[in-house]
Formats: sequence, structure tokens, C-alpha cells
Amino acid sequence: MALDPQLLEILACPDTHHAPLNYDAQAQTLTCTECGRIFEVRNDVPVLLLDEARGPAESS
Repeated sequence: MALDPQLLEILACPDTHHAPLNYDAQAQTLTCTECGRIFEVRNDVPVLLLDEARGPAESS
């Protein structure tokens, strides 16, 4: 099951800039368009916690 397109329209980075996120369905991640943080999607639930985000160079 993929994320709802309407949900993707309103999701934003939890940092102070609240930039939009790009969804990668294959990797199950959301990437901030401004800071590059990568947030995981677990069991179709976005984990938008700054403490759990990976930096752009930390992709695994």
C-alpha cells in the first residue's frame, strides 16, 4: 500500500523551514527539498522525527 497522494501534498519537513518532501516509493523514504534530510516510511506511516532522520550523505 502506498502513501495517500492527498497526504503527500500536505506533508512537510518538521524543521523550522517546513519545506515540501519528495516521496520515493521504492526506497520508502521522504526527502526534504531544502535540507536534504531523509525520513523513513515504516508500515505506510511517515516517521517525521528529526532525531530519526538521516542526513543526505548517510543514505544506506
